[in-house]
Amino acid sequence: MWEIKGKTDRIKEELAQADAVLIGAGAGLSTAAGFTYAGDRFQKYFHDFEEKYGFHDMYSGGFYPFPTLEEFWAYWSRNIYINRYDQPAGKPYEDLLHLVQGKNYFVLTTNVDHRFQVAGFDKSRLFYTQGDYGLFQCSRPCHAATYDNETAVRKMLQEQKDMRIPASLVPRCPKCGSPMALNLRSDETFVEDAGWHAAAERYHRFLERYADRRMLLFELGVGGNTPGIIKYPFWRMANRNTKATYVCINLGEAYAPREIAARSVCLNADVGDVLAALRD
Repeated sequence: MWEIKGKTDRIKEELAQADAVLIGAGAGLSTAAGFTYAGDRFQKYFHDFEEKYGFHDMYSGGFYPFPTLEEFWAYWSRNIYINRYDQPAGKPYEDLLHLVQGKNYFVLTTNVDHRFQVAGFDKSRLFYTQGDYGLFQCSRPCHAATYDNETAVRKMLQEQKDMRIPASLVPRCPKCGSPMALNLRSDETFVEDAGWHAAAERYHRFLERYADRRMLLFELGVGGNTPGIIKYPFWRMANRNTKATYVCINLGEAYAPREIAARSVCLNADVGDVLAALRD
């Protein structure tokens, strides 16, 4: 207990003194906010899919080889709806915004569930590297554009029956007629549209501006699935910039290389609990 308090006190001090805060957010942050992909929440929304298709969590369902597009979109419209639309931000996101409000911050995230915008983070300070549940793209893809899917998803949800949507609701590319896909990075077909590139440019400008300043590298809920996006770059930045402090909060996976250990704070704890303690 005292060790945790000592670490949270140090994080508070670093937050107060930092010239800039770079947040790196992974799936653990949304899990702490209650957006779990298995267990009771999966059973509540997908018990019929589990019984018919045999998968036991939403992540596995996302890779299931559904035999028809009508079944594919019945599953995904539910998944998108409960993880993207008409959902609260979650207290950890609200606590995090409170901690960085008024500071020079930027968010780099692999999450695709829109929680940062719902919580009220400045959209111009966000870079969603892996896509967004709220966007369609051409599955080929024949062009580098994305399309808002809220109206289509709500209609699929409303009209699906027996784990199928009507064939007329299967989304098609407006240019080539191919089936649409979700704008999620899973292979080389992922579309990096104009908005993605603009966010990437803002992120790189932020890094350049504070490269040799007192920066807090605030890593939250990042595991080992895609370490090359957040974790490894944060380690390199901390190693290059002797004024930087690296903070890693993640239940079961909180560590730092020995080269930056003296300028690191690692907390093996629930992200939501730590953010609440920092806010208090």
